[in-house]
Amino acid sequence: MDARLNYVLQLADSCLIHAQRLGEWCGHAPVLEEDLALSNMALDLLGQARALLTHAGQIEGAGRDEDQLAFLRDERDYRNLVLVELPNAAASPSDGAGGRDFAFTTLRNAAVSIWLELLYGRLQASADAELAGIAAKSLKEVRYHRQHSSDWVVRLGDGTAESQARMQAALAVLTPYFNELFAATGVEGVGPAWADLEPEWRARWATLLAEATLTPPRDSAMQPQGIHGIHSEHMGHLLATMQHLQRAYPGGVW
Repeated sequence: MDARLNYVLQLADSCLIHAQRLGEWCGHAPVLEEDLALSNMALDLLGQARALLTHAGQIEGAGRDEDQLAFLRDERDYRNLVLVELPNAAASPSDGAGGRDFAFTTLRNAAVSIWLELLYGRLQASADAELAGIAAKSLKEVRYHRQHSSDWVVRLGDGTAESQARMQAALAVLTPYFNELFAATGVEGVGPAWADLEPEWRARWATLLAEATLTPPRDSAMQPQGIHGIHSEHMGHLLATMQHLQRAYPGGVW
């Protein structure tokens, strides 16, 4: 695959799948205000994915639009982070909450939002004018995502014994997947290597965890490979839900 196309898809697919997971909270969040907030953040990310996938289709030059790239690829063709495809729970679906854990979702959203804010900030200087424009618009959105989710991380981490325990459990599950945030290779004239984001991301993350009175787990050597098309067992189930309508009625229009 062309390196420029691959780089854009790694970001586009991560936004798309993260949006799908956040959207699963619609109608299920613990309070009405947060139901709306999570749904709006999902829509922001979906908008970013649409713009990025449209641009990816133009780079590819094969006539595929955003819908075809979003809904009609096979699992191994997606380049998203494994982190964003994990279900919305650190515990099993038998926990009585339908497989949803607000602490887990909140912590993941904070981690991804900090990363996106740093990446979009650098992509504004991309020689790819379209990508730079998408980054500039998206940066305003992910700054809000980061502020909102970070506030909840602190509220829950430094809250009750129950909320802190749930946050600590979520942190233990999520931490090994953070390594992939820094795994993608940069493309000259397009965007930086994701490893360039690591020092500032880890500094911001450590500050947030300290404010939330959460204890960082030991570093993990695990190296997820979602950006190379190697996904967890959860990805196939997610795509079955996400792609059903398009595949049931190919070429359907409204």
